[in-house]
Amino acid sequence: MPEATNWLVGIMALLYGAAMVSSILGLISKRKFLDRLALILLGSAFLFNTWTVAGRWMEAGHAPFQTLYETLIFYPWCVAVVTFVLIGIHRLYFLVPFAGGVSLLGLAYTLYRPNLGIMNLPPALQSGWFVPHVVTYLVAYAALFASFVLAVLSLVQPWWAKRRKPAEAKSGFNSVKFEQYAHQAAIFGICAMTLGLVMGAFWGKLAWGDYWSWDPKENWSLVCWLAYIIYLHLRLIAGFRERKAMWVLVFAFMALVFNYLGIHHPSG
Repeated sequence: MPEATNWLVGIMALLYGAAMVSSILGLISKRKFLDRLALILLGSAFLFNTWTVAGRWMEAGHAPFQTLYETLIFYPWCVAVVTFVLIGIHRLYFLVPFAGGVSLLGLAYTLYRPNLGIMNLPPALQSGWFVPHVVTYLVAYAALFASFVLAVLSLVQPWWAKRRKPAEAKSGFNSVKFEQYAHQAAIFGICAMTLGLVMGAFWGKLAWGDYWSWDPKENWSLVCWLAYIIYLHLRLIAGFRERKAMWVLVFAFMALVFNYLGIHHPSG
């Protein structure tokens, strides 16, 4: 089964990459069938992703969220879910190439440095808090990735508009309210991250006897949470709305990336 997992990861990487390429070509050529193809490919990758996670879960007998390798397989699933939700609600097809791209990068890393072995969960992870805490955090990371992408697109939008013809200045890409959607995605991500932080504290109390132990992973989780709380407060100040607030979202997400990849631990 571990070897089969790696084959499935390879197929997933190809499908996510194909979705990215098809979506980019669709945006450039404005051909609707390429946009539809990108969604079909992203949906196919999502199904393979579900199959892979479920298969590894059944093989291990527990949730496969213990190692960086395992969470990097599950994270694209969360990104795909958030992307489909935002497309369904706001028609944000611009997210598809980014969703495919970040999924491809994560899966390429797992193929480059595979960790196929399935380990038994240590006693601290044999808790009812383990799965909801990790899933909530990874969904939060996916939503905050979407907010990061939308914030970057919001910052690029004025530059792009200046290079369009006057008749095109308020249509297509330039008509999308990226700043508004970035804020909405951030709100959801912050709420999910807050819930994950609270669940982690209760888990810590049950597993180690303390709600907070001040280890590097917990500290950086708190730093990330505070960065987004600062964003929410700064956005209430008139001078920090729109572009300045979007820059705060960009830098907050950089802290999130460091927390996830630089200090990896299954409890965070």
